[in-house]
This record gives sequence, C-alpha cells and structure tokens, in this order.
Amino acid sequence: MPSMYPPEKAAATSVLPYNSEVAASPSRFHPRSWNWKIWTGIAIAAVVVFVAAIVGGVLGARANAYPNYSKIDYKLQDTYAADDFFSKFTYFTGYDPTHGFVHYVDSPTAMAENLTLVSNTTSSTASTSLSTSGTAILRVDTSDTNATTGRRSVRITSKATYDTGLFIFDIVHSPYGCATWPALWLTDVSNWPQNGEIDVVEAVNAATSGNQVTLHTTKGCQIGKARKRKQTGTALTYDCYNGTDGNVGCGVQGPVDTFGAAYNALGGGVYALELRSAGIRVWSFARSAIPADIASQAPDPSTWGTALADFPNLECDIGSHFRNQTIVVNIDLCGDWAGQKSIFQQGGACSGTCSEWVASEAESFSEAYWEFGGFWVYGAA
Repeated sequence: MPSMYPPEKAAATSVLPYNSEVAASPSRFHPRSWNWKIWTGIAIAAVVVFVAAIVGGVLGARANAYPNYSKIDYKLQDTYAADDFFSKFTYFTGYDPTHGFVHYVDSPTAMAENLTLVSNTTSSTASTSLSTSGTAILRVDTSDTNATTGRRSVRITSKATYDTGLFIFDIVHSPYGCATWPALWLTDVSNWPQNGEIDVVEAVNAATSGNQVTLHTTKGCQIGKARKRKQTGTALTYDCYNGTDGNVGCGVQGPVDTFGAAYNALGGGVYALELRSAGIRVWSFARSAIPADIASQAPDPSTWGTALADFPNLECDIGSHFRNQTIVVNIDLCGDWAGQKSIFQQGGACSGTCSEWVASEAESFSEAYWEFGGFWVYGAA
C-alpha cells in the first residue's frame, strides 16, 4: 500500500511520529542514575580530599612554625678578663672522659710552665680585642719530646653556673694542628648528659673545615629536619640525643674562616651564644664586623641579623635539657674524635698514629693555643 507521505517524510516519521511522546534515557552523569557503589566512591573521595587538606594545612603550619625570639634587655652579670680571668675557673686534672692522649695539669703547674698566662703585651691582632688590659692564653706543652704517656695541656671550668644568658667570647687565636681537639663549650660536668652540652666552638686537627656548633642532650631533644631555622651555617645532624650515632649530637657547620688558621689570619673575632627558652643561637663575628653594641657592653641580639647556628625549641624543651651550665675551655689531644684514624690522617698532613704524633712532635703544637680578649656574660635585666 503506498505511503501517505513523501518518502523522506515517511522515513522520519517512522522513527518519531508527529505527536508521539518518548522519554529520553537519563545520562550516566546525572546523579539520579547513580547506584550505591558510585555514591560510596564519591563519599570516600570527599573524605580523602578533606583529610589531605587538613594534613597539608597542619604540615604547612608545622614547617612554618618558629619561636618568638623577642628582644631581651641584657645586663652585664660576669666578666672574665685580664688578671682575673683564671681566678674564676677551676683546673680539671682527672682522667680525660673522652679518652685523649693528654695530661691535664693543675693551676700551679700550668702557671709554672706557661700553659696558662695573662699576656699584657698584646700582639698586633690582639690589640684590637675587646679587652684593654691584656689577653688570657691557654696552650699545649711544646717542650717534651718524649711524651710517651700523653702531652700536658689545660682544661678549665668556670666556678659560676648559668641556666640562661647571653655569652660573649672574644677569641684572638684558636688552636689547631695535628692531634688537637680544642673546644669552648658549656655543660654541667657533674650531670652530663642530663643537663646538656653546648659546643660553641669546636674543631679537630688542622681545622680546615671551620667551626662546628653542636648540642648534646638526653632523649627528647631534636631539631626537626623540615623545621624552619634561621642560620647561615649548614645543618649536619638533627637528633641531639647523646645515644644517637655515637653521640654526634645535632650539629651545624660554619664556613672555613670560623676557626683555625683562616680565622686567626683575620684577627679572630667574637662568638656570641644566646641561651633562652625560645632556643639556642650562636653568632660568629669577624674582628672587623663586631657589632658596636657588643663593644659598648649593651648587646642587642635582635639587631645582629642571621645567626651562624639556630636551634629553635620546636622539638626540644630548652629549659629542661640545658641547666646549670658552666663554661669549659680545653685543648684535648687525640681522643674519641681527633684520634680516629680516618680523621687524624684526613688530608695527609698528619702521619703515623695520633698518639705517636703527640708523643714525639713537640714543636708541631706551636699553634695549639687559645688566646682570649675575655668573656662577658649577660643576664636578663
């Protein structure tokens, strides 16, 4: 039977008649078509995004957290300088706890052998020190050519103790040379490591790497690797606990000219340590760049710029880990650090064993001496 419509019209109306109403299938992207599995997946994804946002925010806040090193008005508390320098210290004469090949001598012996002395005839570099009345010198013996049981040296400990404060150390000359392990540090000798240790200035042998600032503590004190710090030095380690990796502590390495021959060639300089609840900071100032407020005895660390080493309190309660600190100065020989074969022979300048060198190479210790313009300790006003 012939169609009532033209062929093209008939083809069209066979699919969709003129007045028919056909319901379209819902899109798979329309929520009304989703089953419970899809809804469950969406819910899980939303939770993941939410948790990620929270975690990201927390980690971001944690990474940017930083203590408030607000300005503290400091007042001079103790002075270690000139003729009174050594009278404010005791001389350690016991067995070296770090196993050095050394004999620490008492005060009369040190004075008699010029291992400790006050020099009123200052060198050209010392003449620019903060002291106007001479410098204090601690040295290693250079006379004994057969020191088969160890070489004579000095270790002194301040009579005064400190829980907090700002410490100014004027260093005219730092010791260096094969087998030497000099340090200027703070600790509670009778309660180590419970009350902590702050190595302000420390190096070994030729000290060609510069100064290393390090903290040593009991458990629970670390400087998080991802934590914000404001320092010019390079972080070496992060866990201050003395039981980690043979008591390496949490250290910061300074540049070459912060210790040894390079440091001395610049006339030395000033190290400043600030110990407070917010954290521990150490600055190193070259002789030509000592802040005027240090020289005028009105120090204000808030104006000094970035420290060499910064140990914020973010993962370490400073007050509970550092207490009853004394100032300690010594020049050890060999021992647990400088005496290691790999350390002693590093660079090829030191030959044989460390103890053999100490026993026979007396003249090599001519640069193994500290020279200080003085120490000044400030407390909060």
